[in-house]
Amino acid sequence: QVQLVESGGGLVQAGGSLRLSCAASGKIFRINAMGWYRQAPGKQRELVATINNGGETNYADFVKGRFTISRDNAKNTMYLQMNSLKPEDTAVYYCNAQLINSAPSTYWGQGTQVTISL
Repeated sequence: QVQLVESGGGLVQAGGSLRLSCAASGKIFRINAMGWYRQAPGKQRELVATINNGGETNYADFVKGRFTISRDNAKNTMYLQMNSLKPEDTAVYYCNAQLINSAPSTYWGQGTQVTISL
């Protein structure tokens, strides 16, 4: 089995920063794409950013210029540096990983709460 564990969430004031981490462990051959998603109360889960195993990144428009996704393939770990945080960034942030030669091939973390106060 494969586990994804997020960490780094918390409560910060608007304008502040947080760094989320997602560590993958277990029976991993290789991880293809990884991504961060978020879900605010009463809303659907939405894509925040993705990164493939070549380092190519993709961002939702609402985080461009503020968030930076990165990964350390040797550690099977992904990060999300979040700057200039806004109250509307408040949500549970989930880590996602697409594995190669694995069944199932898609895994999710348990989520980490990010709360931005005024």
